[in-house]
Amino acid sequence: MIPNNQIFAAPMAGISDRPFRMMVRSFAPNVPIVTEMISCHSLTARHTNCLRNFDNYADEGNVGAQIFGAVPKLMADAAKILQDAGASWIDINMGCPVPKVATRAGAGAFLMRDHKLAGKIIGAVVRAVQIPVSIKTRLGWDDEHRDWADLVHIAADNGARFAVLHGRTRAAGYTGAAVHPEITDMPIPIIANGDLKTADDVNEMIKRGYSGAMIGRAMLGQPWIFGVIAGTAEAPKNIGAVAMKHLDLMIEYYGEKCAIPMFRKHLAWYSAGIPNSAEFRTKINQITDADAIKQEILQFWGCVANI
Repeated sequence: MIPNNQIFAAPMAGISDRPFRMMVRSFAPNVPIVTEMISCHSLTARHTNCLRNFDNYADEGNVGAQIFGAVPKLMADAAKILQDAGASWIDINMGCPVPKVATRAGAGAFLMRDHKLAGKIIGAVVRAVQIPVSIKTRLGWDDEHRDWADLVHIAADNGARFAVLHGRTRAAGYTGAAVHPEITDMPIPIIANGDLKTADDVNEMIKRGYSGAMIGRAMLGQPWIFGVIAGTAEAPKNIGAVAMKHLDLMIEYYGEKCAIPMFRKHLAWYSAGIPNSAEFRTKINQITDADAIKQEILQFWGCVANI
């Protein structure tokens, strides 16, 4: 059995929202979960078109709130807002590779190219809050600049408590196999991330010197994976019941009009590999009504009991 505090649910844009976190939590009550990344600009301005700016984490258990940005004071102010909202720790995104974050905004993975600014941001956030602060980064900007260890030392020098290391460079994006270097003589614990799916993967990372593992894409369509890896839960026999509960949480959070199109991708993941799933996906992609999509779930998975 792997301790819950060694398995983390990764921050994934468009995935790790409150409804999904609640689904993960229903199978793994104690696993640390990270929110999808939150813009410090949007949060401090309290943009009302972004629901996650107003999430209250007090009833969510061990949840880390991830922020991104390039202005130390705004990052510090955002961290204080999230601390007051009940976040268990603050995670600073220093690895997002998408151009609108890493190049145009000068945040995310760009901070691997500007270690001085990275240090200022980490220090400002650490001084602003009383909860732990972590960073999530990558091996480096590209193969010629794999300087993740330097950034980890900077993070430690500025008060960060741990770091998450994704096993690809910014240039690699999400292509190719993740590479997980051996961890030795690091000043703070390192959590491995990238292509990790099973308890054996987690144990291998611990053998390599990591303090734990963060699961990302493997949780798509199976929010129960953390309980399975920890050895505290089994995969559900009725996935349809899981999908139905998730849909209800989405509707409660976003409202029916927004929730239905957003939930289609989750139904695609829940149904992957099941006979006739392609036909099922074609049907649900045309549906905008909650009752109609629930009927398709009932027909596809059969009788849906409570999970």
